[in-house]
Amino acid sequence: MNNPGLISEIAQIFGNQFIVLAIDARFENNDWVVYKNGGRIKTELELFSWAKQAESLGCGEILFTSMNHDGTKNGFAVDALRKLTNNLNIPVIASGGAGTIKDFENVFSYSNVEAALAASVFHYKEIEIRHLKNELFKNGIPVRT
Repeated sequence: MNNPGLISEIAQIFGNQFIVLAIDARFENNDWVVYKNGGRIKTELELFSWAKQAESLGCGEILFTSMNHDGTKNGFAVDALRKLTNNLNIPVIASGGAGTIKDFENVFSYSNVEAALAASVFHYKEIEIRHLKNELFKNGIPVRT
C-alpha cells in the first residue's frame, strides 16, 4: 500500500468495521509473500506481518486469498489461515481453493475464520448454497439463514 496512514484516517472517519483489507499472497521459498495488482506484482511484504500492521492501523477485517490455492478446488490454505486468526484480533475471511463442502467444513473446523469466500463452485452450481449451509449446520458450524 502506498499510503498506510490512509487506513487509520478512514478508520477514524467511518470506523474500522468498514475497512476490509484484501491480501493476495503466494507461498514461495517457505514464506507467504504479498502480491498486489491482482497478484501480478510481488511486494516485499510478508503476509503475517502485513496483516498485523494493517490491524494496528485500523483495519477491521482481513480477506486473505492464497494464490497457491485459488482456482484449484483443492481446499483452502488452512495452516496459513489458522496462523492469521491466531495472531490477529480482527475477523479473517478465507478465499481461494473451495471445491467441496468438506473444504468449507475443514476451514471452519481447523481455523478460526469468520467466513469463507467461493465463486465458481456456486456460479456453476457445483455446490448449492442451501445444501452447503445445511451440511455445515449439521456439523455444528454456525451459519446465517
